[in-house]
Amino acid sequence: MVHLDKEDLNELIAKGNHVVDFYAEWCGPCKMMGTILESVDDKLNIVKVDIDKFPDLTKEYKIMSVPTIMFFKDGEKVNETVGFMEEDKLLELANESFK
Repeated sequence: MVHLDKEDLNELIAKGNHVVDFYAEWCGPCKMMGTILESVDDKLNIVKVDIDKFPDLTKEYKIMSVPTIMFFKDGEKVNETVGFMEEDKLLELANESFK
């Protein structure tokens, strides 16, 4: 799992399959989702983006609610979901997105 520490998201997701979690420290559902993401970290390439630290990325990706999970394949967004989801749903969505 990578916690974005500079605005290099596009470089990080340029090649391969990535799950990008747009979250906020103050968000309860984001914290619950963080636990789920940690449990699947060995199965997925996860990048976490704190919306309060990266407002430009928040605008660029049109984040309206958190948590927002986006699925990228070679830099292209292939799927998106908003809100908390259980581990099995997340893995199912990732499998569908990365076919």
